Amino acid sequence: MTSPLDSTGQPAFSPSGRRVAIITGGSQGIGAALVSGFRRAGYAVVATSRSIGAADEDDFLTVRGDIAEAQTARNVVEQALNRFGRIDCLVNDAGVFIGKSFTDYTLEDYLLITSVNLAGFFYLTQRVIGQMVTQGRGHVVNVTTSLVDNADSKTPAVLTALTKGGLAAATRSLAIEYASRGIRVNAVALGVIRTMDDAASYAGMANLHPLGRLGEIGDVVDGVLYLEQATFVTGETLHIDGGQAAGH
Repeated sequence: MTSPLDSTGQPAFSPSGRRVAIITGGSQGIGAALVSGFRRAGYAVVATSRSIGAADEDDFLTVRGDIAEAQTARNVVEQALNRFGRIDCLVNDAGVFIGKSFTDYTLEDYLLITSVNLAGFFYLTQRVIGQMVTQGRGHVVNVTTSLVDNADSKTPAVLTALTKGGLAAATRSLAIEYASRGIRVNAVALGVIRTMDDAASYAGMANLHPLGRLGEIGDVVDGVLYLEQATFVTGETLHIDGGQAAGH
């Protein structure tokens, strides 16, 4: 299904009069906050995750599925277009982090991380960008980590660096490939973001950031919404990490 065009030949808004965002990992933590943030900004949102509850509202639709499976990507895009008629923004938030010494990783760890962080990104982003090409505009935001730029022996995470570093490189590559077709691609690289109330889980982690505190979920939402609104910004990785990537 392709999006309807307005009188100028540009893609029309969704039938509800809103722009439309797809958010992966949308059932909890940062993903759930992004869903709320985009809805507050006036967007219709399609959210997906393995555990997401059912929702079918005027501006909110959920699609349950494993992002590591190609069928989930097909379902998400088809339902987004059938319901709202267009896709303006995709936020690839779903991700897996397993911190271990390199030689302690198992084959199961490798398959899990690569299937979610890379295959899930590939399946959905390829379909969404295909729709955005038809529309003549759109925006993709990939969520990565500052560990890609600032390796730390106290936080070994080679498979995260492998996969999220791949997303950072893909962000730049896609931004250049599709810039002439009206599609922007950016990323946010996160430091340690407080997603739980358990203070013990974050003991000492604020020291990773020169600003001396943990990041809050709202910091991430603000950064992603900034990139969505910054129409002259593409190929950018916005570090939301309290200065971690800049140095110590």
